[in-house]
Amino acid sequence: MKRREFLTVPAKCLGGVLVYNLAGEAIRLQAQDGDVRIPLRFFTAAEARTVQAACARIFPSDESGPGATEANVIVYIDHQLAGPWGSDKYRYAKGPWVESFPEHGYQGKENPQQIYRAGILKLGEDFARLPADRQDQRLRAIERSMFFHILRTHTIEGMFSDPLHGGNAGLIGWQLVGYPGPLMSYRDEIDKYHGLPFEAKPKSLEQVLGRKVAGWEEEKE
Repeated sequence: MKRREFLTVPAKCLGGVLVYNLAGEAIRLQAQDGDVRIPLRFFTAAEARTVQAACARIFPSDESGPGATEANVIVYIDHQLAGPWGSDKYRYAKGPWVESFPEHGYQGKENPQQIYRAGILKLGEDFARLPADRQDQRLRAIERSMFFHILRTHTIEGMFSDPLHGGNAGLIGWQLVGYPGPLMSYRDEIDKYHGLPFEAKPKSLEQVLGRKVAGWEEEKE
């Protein structure tokens, strides 16, 4: 049985509510203090720190608002890799393995778990400790690789997918873009916001339905 590993992060780094000052700069309100130990399903703690640092360079926190670290993107990626997608459960994974047309999708032999592990090795054990410019250099060196393609896609998905998948902590991604959540109808908002900007507080799918919802990464073998 594999020993469960954890990634320890400051609670103030995760989620929160965005407000904007008169200059249009985002300010994140976060009441929590201390550290949070996040249980990992696939990554080791060292691997998680490397991937977290890489995601932070792809979608950094800046004057417009929080980025991948605050949105808990690392948890989204960890859960995807630990689920059926990570082991290629539903992809035809036998040969021949060839380079094909882009519209045919990935045709390689390695599954996502293997692609990530090989990519993390290329970034180096010291990646998370490097200054930002050095990190960017290493990412540019692999930006044409399948690993970087998946990592970039996962970073965006982790920022803006429903938080039931592990990312978008505190709906921080939806607050950034003004997305109200997966509402089935906006009929009730028409009169309420008539002539006004639509600034409804976002709701997750669980909040909309009023019940627990599991993502496909939670599927058991």
